[in-house]
Amino acid sequence: MAGTAMQLDEESDLPWVEKYRPNSLSDLVAHEAIISTITRFVEEKKLPHLLFYGPPGTGKTSTILAVAKQMYGKYFSSMALELNASDDRGINVVRDQIKAFASTQQIISKGVKLVILDEADSMTNAAQFALRRIIEKYTKTTRFCLIGNYVSKIIPALQSRCTRFRFMPLPYDVAATRIREISVCEGLNLTDDGLNALLDLGQGDMRKNLNILQSTSMAFKVIDSDAVYSCTGNPNPRLIDRLCEILLSMNFTEIYAEFNEDRITLGFALSDIIREIHKNMIKIDFPEKMKIFLIKRMSEIEMRLSSGASEKVQLGSLIGAFVEARALQF
Repeated sequence: MAGTAMQLDEESDLPWVEKYRPNSLSDLVAHEAIISTITRFVEEKKLPHLLFYGPPGTGKTSTILAVAKQMYGKYFSSMALELNASDDRGINVVRDQIKAFASTQQIISKGVKLVILDEADSMTNAAQFALRRIIEKYTKTTRFCLIGNYVSKIIPALQSRCTRFRFMPLPYDVAATRIREISVCEGLNLTDDGLNALLDLGQGDMRKNLNILQSTSMAFKVIDSDAVYSCTGNPNPRLIDRLCEILLSMNFTEIYAEFNEDRITLGFALSDIIREIHKNMIKIDFPEKMKIFLIKRMSEIEMRLSSGASEKVQLGSLIGAFVEARALQF
């Protein structure tokens, strides 16, 4: 009983991303076609080399870990080697660690071993070319799963040796269902507008959703949209709506004073405000040419900000773009 209590305490201390990570293929949500294909590979014991790619937080690592746990059970630690290639990405890791694991024979458990290379798109080209030869040499005893965000950074020679699966961002309804389940498990007071704010900030990244949910729950008893935006430091959509109204109604001096006061008081970066205003541009009923004019000017301002330009000067440029657009005939 003491051991069980200790285990529960350890689980409660885990980040929710790890605490609620799926343990089997049946626990995974979304990507039904990918999951059904991989499940068939596992059941028929015909698992090929795999390449998972797509945006972060979409279930790539969770999927292969669930596969490994289903295949090996209690022998997981001896039959699977998990490496994060963003840390261990040199050619020596391929020659020493991966080769040593792939070449050793397992007496206790039968079947192929599994090497999981997370963030494989961070590996050097020399390491990738060395890995190509290792995959060929030990293909009878070992399967490799490469995971990365950008498939273009994986050399074609490795891509051709793997069955590729692209993981899309999680649909909002799937992410919403999972967030609600976790909220119930944790006893959270999550409102509908709070859930919508989480989904808007997460953009299909489940890891980001859970991290925001956990951090907000520690700071606020009620998780609503104000709490979510306040905890993450993102501008509230209501503020952006008000700023858009100001941009379209006041003169330059009044807009500059209002904008500067809000920016300083609330502590938002101008780049954050531009990003949120850009989202609103689609909703506002502007003439098409006016939208094109403003988006082009905003992109130039964002580029100058990323190059280290003064926020005060670029704020004036942003306001000037809207005042100029209002005066032009489209």
